[in-house]
Amino acid sequence: MTVLLAVGAIELGAGLYMPAKAAFAQHLVQRAWQRGEQPDTGTPGRPWPWADTYPIARLTTDATDEELFVLSGASGRTLAFGPGHLASSALPGEVGNSVILGHRDTHFRFLAELNTGDLLTIDREDGQRHAFAVTSLDVVDVSRATVTLDTAVPRLTLITCYPFDTPQPGGPLRYVVSAERVTSAAMAP
Repeated sequence: MTVLLAVGAIELGAGLYMPAKAAFAQHLVQRAWQRGEQPDTGTPGRPWPWADTYPIARLTTDATDEELFVLSGASGRTLAFGPGHLASSALPGEVGNSVILGHRDTHFRFLAELNTGDLLTIDREDGQRHAFAVTSLDVVDVSRATVTLDTAVPRLTLITCYPFDTPQPGGPLRYVVSAERVTSAAMAP
């Protein structure tokens, strides 16, 4: 019986570790965002001394009351701590498609609740704010899908694994949220 309880406790701990790590990392990233650039070096503030990434934007949505800090780079290591910006894509708000990746079971779980027309807001580290309206929600096979990076207008694409509730990580399907930038006049009631 003791062995079963010990195994159960270990499994429970393992199951809680990733969400706890993701939530705590966002807290540290938020603090780095608030500090901004390091005054002595002019380099972006890192969330912890050995971090190989830093916050480049804050992503919010009124539809689900989310606030997430987007990190530079989209490696698996970066995505463990928060959504990551694909370096080969445009910065949010610039002409082109800005691609942000995140895990379906932590930071990007809220994507399942978005609807067409919902607004996403990006605050960049340089103080610029851009609003995007969701234009499509798609499930695609990663082996057949392509993401266009060169677009004539600023776009935002959020990508995560699919389905959201599967216990099996990875898989061939991705959930893709596409959004186009809207002007402040378009956002007025």
